[in-house]
Parts: sequence; structure tokens; C-alpha cells
Amino acid sequence: MKRHLLSTLIFSLYCSQFAAGAMAADAAGGSALSSGIETEHMDHGVRPQDDFFEHLNGGWLKTAEIPADKASWGSFMKLRDDTLPQLRGIIEELGKKKKLQGDEQKIADLYASYLDEKKLDALGTKPLAGELARIAAVKDKSALPALVAHLNRLGVVTPYAVRVSQDARESSRYAAYVAQSGLGLPDRDYYLKKDDAKLADALAKYELHIAKVLTLAGGKDSAAQAKNIVALETALAQAQWTKVENRDPVKRYNKVSIDQLAGLAPGYDWQGTLAASGVAGKTDYVIVMQPGYLQGFVKALNDTDLATWKSYFTWQLLRDASPYLSKPFADAHFAFYGTVLTGVTEQPPRWKRGVGVVEGSIGEGLGRLYVARHFPAERKERMERLVDNLLVAYRQSIDTLDWMSPETKKEAQAKLAKFTPKIGYPDKWRDYSTFKVVKGDLLGNLRRAAEFDYDRNINKLGQPIDRTEWGMTPQTVNAYYRSTTNEIVFPAAILQPPFFDAKADDAVNYGAIGAVIGHEISHGFDDSGSQSDGDGNLRNWWTDTDRANFKAKTDRLVAQYDGYSPLPGYNVNGKLTLGENIADNSGLAIAYKAYKLSLNGQPAPVIDKLTGEQRFYMGFGQVWRSKMREAQQIVQVKTDPHSPGRFRANGTVVNQPGFYEAFGVKEGDKLYLKPEERVIIW
Repeated sequence: MKRHLLSTLIFSLYCSQFAAGAMAADAAGGSALSSGIETEHMDHGVRPQDDFFEHLNGGWLKTAEIPADKASWGSFMKLRDDTLPQLRGIIEELGKKKKLQGDEQKIADLYASYLDEKKLDALGTKPLAGELARIAAVKDKSALPALVAHLNRLGVVTPYAVRVSQDARESSRYAAYVAQSGLGLPDRDYYLKKDDAKLADALAKYELHIAKVLTLAGGKDSAAQAKNIVALETALAQAQWTKVENRDPVKRYNKVSIDQLAGLAPGYDWQGTLAASGVAGKTDYVIVMQPGYLQGFVKALNDTDLATWKSYFTWQLLRDASPYLSKPFADAHFAFYGTVLTGVTEQPPRWKRGVGVVEGSIGEGLGRLYVARHFPAERKERMERLVDNLLVAYRQSIDTLDWMSPETKKEAQAKLAKFTPKIGYPDKWRDYSTFKVVKGDLLGNLRRAAEFDYDRNINKLGQPIDRTEWGMTPQTVNAYYRSTTNEIVFPAAILQPPFFDAKADDAVNYGAIGAVIGHEISHGFDDSGSQSDGDGNLRNWWTDTDRANFKAKTDRLVAQYDGYSPLPGYNVNGKLTLGENIADNSGLAIAYKAYKLSLNGQPAPVIDKLTGEQRFYMGFGQVWRSKMREAQQIVQVKTDPHSPGRFRANGTVVNQPGFYEAFGVKEGDKLYLKPEERVIIW
């Protein structure tokens, strides 16, 4: 029931696009421009040549405290936290109006239903009575496929998930995907790494947490049930692919007819589960993302008794609903998933959690109101020009590569020409007219939100591709690249300082939001995205020699990041983070080239005694200002394809020739790499 916030462009190079300071001057009305560098956070006792991250952010690192309700804190998190009061203001203004309709009424009623703690405390588990009874009524394992389909529709974690997305080899049509799922902990390592004391401790506390929640729900023998549930999830974890294995889009693409599913995982009623999922009759094939996992799942199904499976589904239902039930359930959920797993000591204020409920259920409806109030039109216009400039720089960079053949360069240029940028907000807003919100019925509203989202997704089968759809809301502080549509997307909320400063000189903006733009473009050419073409289809458009040259470079990047350690005993996983590290390194390199082009052969102004080139790299480095609680750092290393902020800054600049020139980095400095050791890709 919890909802989660997971072009053809033909352009010409005009000198006026790159006129020095043009974009900044437009927004500032010709007034004096600031450097955009937050010098008050610097530590001048640390040389930029030795630790760029610490030099830029050391003062902040010494004094900033992670808020009690946060697992981490920094540029991204602060901007998100600054956005929440804006969203709250919009929602609470709606709640004061007497006459509302459409999305506005739904937003106000949904928020009010979450804030009514007194009613939730009185209800206890009554809102789940029907679902708990459905699970209890299961008499034999033959009923489990239909139960999985039903719970999947509600957004409850089940051993596998069925969703619809573009066919990765035929992107002009939608396909049904079957993917591994089923765990209550962040990663399979929490179940399997018995020699890791911290992970083992989290697993033991997870078992205690399961028992506590089952007891709160009136369960008998909760400790024994919890032990069996953990054993079952461990069996699923053993069968699951690792996050590194899941990064390969070719390995994940396993197209089978629905009839062939029976042979892939014998004995399971795939016809029944796909019928209950709403897929049967709309397609004659599915794409299985992890075939070996399905075999492991069926083995676990056969090896585990029905009573344990019923306990498992009861637990997953309660786990999903706990934050929205009475105080004992919400507190227990936070005590484990907040404090044990991430180190957070206080829950966010209820209003913040309420805003999150609205965003997860009717996010674009709220986003439409947010954009109207908080996103100036000129910000989108400037961003469009920046994106165009970065694409031009990328095009020029491809032409100058010394490791890529003309044949592959031609394909790369063809892909680049088909990129679709999306900036700020969707051209077509999501239609929530069939989503029903009932005032005072929180669990019902969340169930209907999940069903609305599920049905909207499944009903894409057989329909034309909706290229106007967004995968993030406008109020999300993030950005993304999607390979099947070959699009780069920049929501409105990220287009603010420190990423995008309308009052600052171009240098800091190219280093910050310019590097973000370059980062997302680069995902189309990272180790995963480079396996798709400009139309979004998995297709090998590389010569064998060029692919080997590319792999030689990326292997060196893997080794570089493998050597970084944010905590003793926990190193960055260079293979897991490879795509993001490629994008960071390539995106910054392209942004630098675009910035130099923007100067049109003229020197950059010196502001605050900093050259334009220095401000460019400092704009990049201050974006990654962050600190993280130890427990959350472990979660990040195990699950996040991004490197920790310190290494996104230092690990990227050591490969940039321009950084060496800007700061006079030389042999003997801690950030110095010999030219032949620097990984330069695009």
C-alpha cells in the first residue's frame, strides 16, 4: 500500500548559444553576479590538491549535525527538506477551503486522513481485517499464486513482482516483466553474510521485530513464526541475483512465452497468477528478469510448509501497513526500519510524513500545484539552453575520441541526436479521476492508491507507448535517464541552489547542474545504457574492438572505486557503482567542455579571487556535501549504485585534466594521478 517515488533533438551550434555569461546575465537582469561558491563551509587548512571534498566542505563537516529525523544530511537532503514546507503550505491551504473538487479535494482529504491519529489508534488492525482473513482462509498452496497476485496489486512485497514496462528489445511496445522480490531487509547480504557482525546483528533484530509486530496483531507463537519467516526469506535471498548481476540489461532480458514459464519453474500455476495479475489475455509472452531465481522460489515454495507461507504473507502485509496503523505499530516499524537499519533517532514530524503519503499516492496532482507556485518559467528556459549546450559538447567530444572507431562514433552520434530532454514538469499531467479518496479512511485510501497505480501500469499492455509519462514528480530533488525512451529528465525541484543558481556566474552552474545534465546524458553511454540504441532497443552497436577498449577503461574505474572505504571493513563496490561512476566522470568532463565553449575564447572573470575554472570544479564539489549515519552508510554500500559523496567528488576530479590545471595539482599531491592512470572516457 505504500507508494514509492521510484527525443529526437536536432540542434545546431550557434556562437550565441555559448556567449559568455549570457544565461546568467539573462536571469540576473545584468546585475553583478556572485561566485555561487559557499566559502563559509570551506576548510582552508586542507589543500584542494590533497582532499578536494574536505577543502570545500570541511568547515561544514565539523559543525553540521545530522537532524535527529534524518539518516543523512547534505545538499540533496537540505533541498528536499526546504521543499517540504512549500508542499505543506499548498496542502494545508487546500484543507482550509470550503469548496474543492478533483485532485485538490483528494489531496486535502488524504492528508487529513493521515493526520487523524486518534482515529487510527482506535481502529488498530481493523482496516486490515479483510486482508488478514483472506490470508488465514488459504487452505492449500494451490491458492498462493492468486494470493501473490492480489497482494502485488496492493503494493505488498511478495516473492516476485509483475509489472509492465517497455520491451527492452522492442521499445515500441509494452511487455510484462517478472522480477525477483520478497525480502524485508535491504539486500540479500543481510541474510547471507554471517561473518559480518553488523549485518548479523541487524538480522537478529529483524527477527525480533517480526515477532513483535505479529504479537501486536494478536498472533500466537510469534517468536516461532518469526524464526520460520526469516528462514524462508533467507532461502529466497540465496536464490536471488546480486545487485551487480542485475545491472546487466542483456542478462535480465529473458523472453519466454507464457506456456514456457511452466518449464522454467515447474509445478507453479503461472497461468493462474498471470490471470489474477491482469496480464493473461493481453500478451502471449513475459520477460523474466532472473530465471534462476524463479527456480529457487519454487524450491522454497515446495520445501516450506503452508503455515509458514501464511505467516510470511501476514507479516509482509503488516510490514507494509504498519506506518499507517495505530501508534504501537508505527512506533515498532520506526524502531527497526528507522533506528536499527539507518540510525535515525526520531521520526519526522507527522506533517512531513503526511506530505510523503500525498506525494506517494497523488504525486503529480500535488506537483502540478507546486510548479504553478514555485517554478518560474524562466528557470525552465535557461535549463533548456544548458541542456542544448551540453548535448553540443557531447557531440563534439565523440568526434575527438581516440579510442573509438568511425563506425561506432556514427552510431553514438545517432543515439545522441535522439535524446529527449524533459525539464521541470510533464507536458501532460496524470489523470487521477478514477482514484477514489474517502475522508477518514487512510488504509482504504492507500489501498486504492496502490490499485490505481497497479491498474494504470498493467493496462498499458497493448497500448501505444506514452512518451509524455514521467518517472518522477516535479517536486523530486533528483534526475534520471531512461534507456527505453532515451530520455533525460530534470524535475523542477532540483533546479535550485546549489545545483542551479540564477544569481551566480555561469561557472558554478556548469559545474553543478551542468555536471548533472552531463551525468544523465552519460548514462546513455555507460556500461549498461550503451547496450541500447537511440530508439531504446537493446542492440550491440559497437565494434568488438571499441567495446574492448571501453571495457578496459571501465575496469580501471572499477578498481579505482573498489579502493575507497567510507567505513572500516566496508568498501565501495566498484562494479555496483560503475554506471554512476562513469556518469559522474564523463558528465563532469562534458560539462567542463561546455563551460569552456561558453566563454567563446574569452577568459572567465575572477570572482572572490577564484578563476572560472576553479569555480566550475568547486560548484561540482559542493553539491556532494554530505554526512551519513553509520548504519545508513552500510545500507548505502550494500544497495546504492551511487558512491558516497566524498568519493563522487574526489574520485571524479582526479580523472579530470582540467582540475589539475585549475588547482595546480602536481606529483606528490595526494590527489595526483599520473596522466596514464587517469580514466578518461568521453
